Amino acid sequence: MNYTEVIDYLYARLPMFTRDGASAFKKDLTNTRQLCQALGNPQEQFKAIHIAGTNGKGSSSHMLAAVLQQAGYRTGLYTSPHLLDFRERIRLNGELIPQSFVVNFVNQHRGTIETIQPSFFEVTVAMAFAYFAQMKVDIAVIETGLGGRLDSTNIITPVLSLITNIGMDHMNMLGNTLAEIAMEKAGIIKPHTPIVVSERQSTIDQLFIQHTAQLKAPIVFASDAWRIEKTGVDANYQYIKVHPLDPAVASTLSLKLDLRGTYQLKNIAGVLSSIDMLNKLGFSIDTSSLIQGLSAVQPLTGLMGRWQTLATSPLTICDTGHNEDGWKEVINNLALTPYQQLHVVMGVMRDKDLSHMLTLLPKTATYYFCHPDFERALPAMHLRQTAQTYGLFGNAYPSIREAVRAAQQSANADDLIFIGGSTFVVAEALPLFV
Repeated sequence: MNYTEVIDYLYARLPMFTRDGASAFKKDLTNTRQLCQALGNPQEQFKAIHIAGTNGKGSSSHMLAAVLQQAGYRTGLYTSPHLLDFRERIRLNGELIPQSFVVNFVNQHRGTIETIQPSFFEVTVAMAFAYFAQMKVDIAVIETGLGGRLDSTNIITPVLSLITNIGMDHMNMLGNTLAEIAMEKAGIIKPHTPIVVSERQSTIDQLFIQHTAQLKAPIVFASDAWRIEKTGVDANYQYIKVHPLDPAVASTLSLKLDLRGTYQLKNIAGVLSSIDMLNKLGFSIDTSSLIQGLSAVQPLTGLMGRWQTLATSPLTICDTGHNEDGWKEVINNLALTPYQQLHVVMGVMRDKDLSHMLTLLPKTATYYFCHPDFERALPAMHLRQTAQTYGLFGNAYPSIREAVRAAQQSANADDLIFIGGSTFVVAEALPLFV
């Protein structure tokens, strides 16, 4: 098979969470272990950082990868889902995995794939591990796909784990309380392996403390180590000051982030504590690499869709936040952005808890309801009808392209168009602005 045929094969042949929902999520690691065993256990051939969390794990993964690259480390990065190109999931020093590797991997191991019958995600995880091992990375940053304990990535033994934050998402698979979801995320913690938790959450702090005590895993709550102060923002950066809360660390650090969402202020604490821990583990990441890496996360790693400006007249911004906590952060950012009238292009997946999400959205905005081209997407008309019961009004559109076009035709130059609600809405919108 050539590259196009390989990608079609992966999409059509294998169960996909993005298409099939919970039925594609396999609650054990057997397939991944068997697949990697057939590959010679590549996951044992490189050092790794493992990252889980409800929100912020993608941004944190890219920030850590950018800093490690800037420090001179040969850095692998595995994230999901992709936005425009399947190969975004697997990168080496920011560069996409070559098409030739994807083609050769699937052609060579097609028999094994069809015997084991893994999911789409299980195959991509194994492919990433095989690529990182073959390319002899110094360190790989591995983001979980869903949860942690039973996530396919959880066959690695990392040098460090990071948990960003815990929120209510994927409750049908991870649990109906923060404590249940936190236990699934805590499943990435390994015995005697340091763990950084980005922020304290009073209802679940003790859960992490007790779990790490049982595993004899050193734990750091990053929000106890740093006070993050936002000092400014412009079209390209947000500027922050980092105040260490440890009296032994005297200096305040000034940083500029090319990721402009206010929620990055939560993520940055976890990133800083992770870098501090890596240095204690024998890595050498100096302040200059930290500063330069965080100022250039997007060009170094290719990150897209995090409070990303797509156009300026009218101002058009997209964000992949897709659950209650994600929408809260979007609302915070909207409140800090000047505009005359707000136009919201949005779509969601069927399994999202609309009762919590829709109550957050501004009733004064004009809405353009749509759905991405996925079977798991909630039809635009259904979303429109549900939104009306929460006082949110607008029209439904058969495609994201048509919804965006309608918003552009309605908006004045000093208005704001926001595009979001789902990673897959953003994925379909991005090519419209290239």
